[in-house]
Amino acid sequence: MTTHLDSPIALPHGQKLANRFMKSALSESLGDRDGGPSERLERLYGRWADGGYGLVVTGNVMIDRRHLGEPGNVVVEDDRHLDRLRTWASGFQDGGTPLWMQVNHPGRQANALVGRNRPVAPSAIQAKVPGAVKPRALEDAEIREIVDRYAAAAAVAERAGFAGVQIHGAHGYLVTQFLSPRTNQRDDAWGGDPERRRRFVLEVLRAIRATTSRGFGVGIKLNSADFQRGGFTEEESREVVRSLVADDIDLIEISGGSYEAPAMMGTMRASTAAREAYFLEYAASVRDVAGDVPIAVTGGFRSATAMESAVASGDCDIVGLGRPTCLLPDAPRAILRDGRATLPTARVQAGLRPVLGKVADLKQLDGALDLSWHTDQLHRLGAGKEPDPGRSWAEAALWLGLRNGPGAFRAQRG
Repeated sequence: MTTHLDSPIALPHGQKLANRFMKSALSESLGDRDGGPSERLERLYGRWADGGYGLVVTGNVMIDRRHLGEPGNVVVEDDRHLDRLRTWASGFQDGGTPLWMQVNHPGRQANALVGRNRPVAPSAIQAKVPGAVKPRALEDAEIREIVDRYAAAAAVAERAGFAGVQIHGAHGYLVTQFLSPRTNQRDDAWGGDPERRRRFVLEVLRAIRATTSRGFGVGIKLNSADFQRGGFTEEESREVVRSLVADDIDLIEISGGSYEAPAMMGTMRASTAAREAYFLEYAASVRDVAGDVPIAVTGGFRSATAMESAVASGDCDIVGLGRPTCLLPDAPRAILRDGRATLPTARVQAGLRPVLGKVADLKQLDGALDLSWHTDQLHRLGAGKEPDPGRSWAEAALWLGLRNGPGAFRAQRG
């Protein structure tokens, strides 16, 4: 039966998606030690290439090897890994599913375990997350150089055969840090009011457009808000959407929160819970601002009924799937061809809560464990194994510590 979910959609610059399912970005931590993509990463994406998605987005490709989000990030600064990047992208070119590279700079969320350089950010304000290091405020020339790095990474991605890039503008990374008044307290051309705070992301978009072909897709993952007092608001986010549309963005994926206030991990308003998607109400509110630019919503979708309703109503155009794809790599095919009604889900929380609550922020710890547990599933898929839904929180904690060091468990309060 034909539904809204299996209807094609065209992006403003000409790309056509076969259906309304997007594999949203998940940080895989499967790059080689030199920052290139590994065979395990290619094997993982081979599973998604055959999954029936309209669009697949990679996770967290870094634009500066001095500043990484976590161990195992792929890094694209120049052509040094071009052949391996071509191999990674080639698995999608015959099947018709576009593969986009998510490009990112962690800013103050750089992982101290894998970088010897002090993190940088719009302002010298430390994140209240485990293991965070106080960043150094960027100079004007450094900001311009980072803008150029985004463009350089996009140009390499196009030469490698990727169909587009997605700017990571959510979850507390550098673009978000420029947008939020909590983290951007500058009073120069890059901060001081909402217009100047959004200049950075607009310069990044313009630079990418200037160095890639017109048919190359450029999207963004954007916070609806950062859900912190005095932070980036939905009203400011709507103005960012308006400006991005004016500067020729192809696709806007809505998310929200940061690792200080992880709304993307599952905190919903009661009115939203019945519709499953965490950020659907906000997406509907910017539909008129976005015009012809498709809106994707990621976070919370689990039932085919809720997905169909969201697209049929026009509240969003594309359903983004993240964590469920770790357990069911071919989720769209399972829904569209096999009639599957719901997707698998796992809610991972720490045990021993009365004890751990005395030494760690349980909300942040649960979020870290949930991410680690799902990363473990990606590593299994990359190794040619099947997912393990029965994996315990303790195993996730062990691998979290091995990957990120003991700082991953330190409480940050204040």
